[in-house]
Amino acid sequence: MMFVFFRQRLLAAALASLLLSAAGCSDQRGQHGDTGLTLYGNVDIREVQLAFQDTGRILDLAVDEGARVSKGQVVAQLDPARFRLEVDRLAGEVAAQTRLVERLKDGSRPQEIEKARAAVASAKANLKEAELILARKQSLQLTNRISQQEVDSARARVETWLATLKTTEEERALAIEGPRKVDIAAAEATLTALRAAQGLAEQRLRDTRLPAPADGFIRNRILEPGAMAAAGAPVLTLALTNPLWVRAYISEPDLGRVREGLRAELRTDSLPGKVYRGWVGFISSTAEFTPKTVETTELRTKLVYRGRIFACDPQQELRLGMPVTVTINTKQDQSIKASCDD
Repeated sequence: MMFVFFRQRLLAAALASLLLSAAGCSDQRGQHGDTGLTLYGNVDIREVQLAFQDTGRILDLAVDEGARVSKGQVVAQLDPARFRLEVDRLAGEVAAQTRLVERLKDGSRPQEIEKARAAVASAKANLKEAELILARKQSLQLTNRISQQEVDSARARVETWLATLKTTEEERALAIEGPRKVDIAAAEATLTALRAAQGLAEQRLRDTRLPAPADGFIRNRILEPGAMAAAGAPVLTLALTNPLWVRAYISEPDLGRVREGLRAELRTDSLPGKVYRGWVGFISSTAEFTPKTVETTELRTKLVYRGRIFACDPQQELRLGMPVTVTINTKQDQSIKASCDD
């Protein structure tokens, strides 16, 4: 009798265990669903630190924190006075060097050539006169009517005019030939360097105006007008509104159910009735431990894979760090190159 009672107790315990297992499986299917996967994450936005390329005093800041800006909109400006003066100085140097290059390329003017020829003719005439004087004094020396010193002086005068004639003849040849090619090349190289410096100065002048590189909104206004901005030091922080995505984490058992390109629906606590369209844009290939700021139904010590779900937010209602619930239909036929234009 006791044996029959013991068998009944064993059968009852086994039946209870089966019922509990069935209930557990039912709860898991109810959480994930046969075709849906729910993820939890936060809105993530890329940020850009806006800075000037040169050091200068801030003249104006055209935006404040929270302001929405468009790509190319000028958000800040340095005092351009010093940069404009540098542009003017180099513009004058370029103009002067340009005239020099033109003069070298044009060669000698006719008046310069004629002047060189006249100098040669004058040297020849003076040399001829000196030779005649030397000849007369040499004849007088034969009769001892002049001293040797006078003859030597006349001879030195002849040698002087011979050297002068040679110099003037070379100057005439140079005037006729014109500047050397190497001199023209050197002048042109200097002009090229000056033009490059002028272009750099003009670019630095343009860079005194700081444009927004993309659409977004101003998160931080770090400096104020009148402050000295160092080259590369942030002046404003710009949060980009495109692309916009949610950083979520996928547990290892669900990794095989998610593919890049799957469409997703996003919901927030601030607008619980509104659904934002999105798609899975990235799944990390490296496992990591679940961050403490992410709430999932799994244990926190479980390895997960970081995912990026792009979101369509035409009204710009999503904010950085906002908690978002993501629902993905894992039974979609195929991965699609989705976009907000679909």
